[in-house]
Amino acid sequence: MKKDNLDNLFERLHGEFDVEEPQGGHQERFLEKLNRGNGTIALHKKKASWWKPLSIAASIALVALLGHQAFGPQPSIKQQVTKIAPEVSQTEFYFANLIEEQVEEMKEEKTPETAQLVDDTLAQLAKLDKDYQTLEQDLVDGGDSKIILSAMITNFQTRIDLLKEVLSQIENIKNLKTQNDESFTI
Repeated sequence: MKKDNLDNLFERLHGEFDVEEPQGGHQERFLEKLNRGNGTIALHKKKASWWKPLSIAASIALVALLGHQAFGPQPSIKQQVTKIAPEVSQTEFYFANLIEEQVEEMKEEKTPETAQLVDDTLAQLAKLDKDYQTLEQDLVDGGDSKIILSAMITNFQTRIDLLKEVLSQIENIKNLKTQNDESFTI
């Protein structure tokens, strides 16, 4: 019987229920009215909480910082090698300048008779440079630094020796051509 009364009540009030969300601060206003009705006084009013937005901003800043460190620009191989072995950059600078000077000298001496020799030498130098880059990567990856640094220096010395040998051969070719030209009479 009670169930029938409840069902009738709900059918009668259907569509008249307030299903909307109350406005912000409704709970505080309700508690204030309730306390005034009972004669109680609130000791402190709830102030606007500033710590929530601040903590959210700090969390976002932390995530951004970690993301930048994890996915930001990575130092180049050269920078990493310099960090591991600072003397490498000085040695590399010295050898690279010396090699560059000899390569320029070799290119200036290029003639039709020496073109094949110069081109082959440049190809060999490119292979040695690629080997050097592999050694740098090995050093960054944590290989035995003493062995790798020794191999890097040997690589530079090999390039210099190659260039000296080629320049010597070019000089010999030029001398032979000069001798042949002098011995040829008209």
